[in-house]
Amino acid sequence: MTSQNDNRPQGPVLIDLDADTPQSDPSLAPPVPDITTGPDKSAMQQVAALAARKPSRLMRWFWSLLLAIIGFAASVAAWDFVNGLLMRSPVLGGIASALVGAFCVVLLVLSLGEMAAFGRLRRVDRIHKSAELALADADLGAARQVVSQLTSLYAGRDDTRWGRDRLKERQGEILDADGLLGLAETDLLGPLDQRAMREVEAAARQVATVTAIVPLALADLFTALTANLRMIRRIAEIYGGRSGGLSSWRLTRTVLTHLVATGAVAIGDDLINSVAGGGALSKISRRFGEGVINGALTARVGVAAIEVCRPLPFNTTPKPSVTALVRRALTGLFGRS
Repeated sequence: MTSQNDNRPQGPVLIDLDADTPQSDPSLAPPVPDITTGPDKSAMQQVAALAARKPSRLMRWFWSLLLAIIGFAASVAAWDFVNGLLMRSPVLGGIASALVGAFCVVLLVLSLGEMAAFGRLRRVDRIHKSAELALADADLGAARQVVSQLTSLYAGRDDTRWGRDRLKERQGEILDADGLLGLAETDLLGPLDQRAMREVEAAARQVATVTAIVPLALADLFTALTANLRMIRRIAEIYGGRSGGLSSWRLTRTVLTHLVATGAVAIGDDLINSVAGGGALSKISRRFGEGVINGALTARVGVAAIEVCRPLPFNTTPKPSVTALVRRALTGLFGRS
């Protein structure tokens, strides 16, 4: 009896391949995706996440009590040290007392400076909120009060003298809140906006250059952190909110928390394509692609800092474009594809 398996064809079986299937040539194979170069791994996003992370109440109590204990122990040790020297030698004790007193005076001056810095930041914030209310209600009287506060804020600065004089001459001719605040925004804050945008471009260029050139593991993270802290502090100084150490860190946390909360810290390929010519830099070199990403995120932090530190909201003047800032900052830095 013949089995059905005897009807099968003998010999090798040939299977036709599709035309779009890669052949034996390795150059035709698709590239292996690099899972480590995504925007979620950029140094700027790590900086934003670290700076914007709000500590828990328990950790705040921990650091407050730790600083209080350290300060108390240092004070008692200094008191015992000075008393011991006074008992051993009045001359040495007097010198130690003078040094400790001078240190306390310097510490008091620094504390007063920090309080003044917090006061300036609150003053700028009050003017900003008053301007928003005046624009929303179309209140000419409130707008004139905002212009008066703005002129008082920049009264002692030579770089705003032309804008203050022009604003003083023309503000009586304008009879609506939108036009009056628009005049102040153009004449008084226009030159300050240009200086602030140049600071953003310089910081973005520095971060992108270090990320692309320096091969050290933490160099891009350290550069991004220091460059952004310096950029935010200079932008605050440009708009009149000069900040100290603690106030500068608080302002930085405010800016980065706003970015993380609104999702503006996320960056996609659209911005990279518009800056780097279709993402060619990221295909040529992973470090160049990360440099573009970090530079673009630095520019976004700079625009957020301008919005926070600016005493008037953007109304007549358009808000700075991140793409334009990054393009100007990186033009000629990595070349064109």
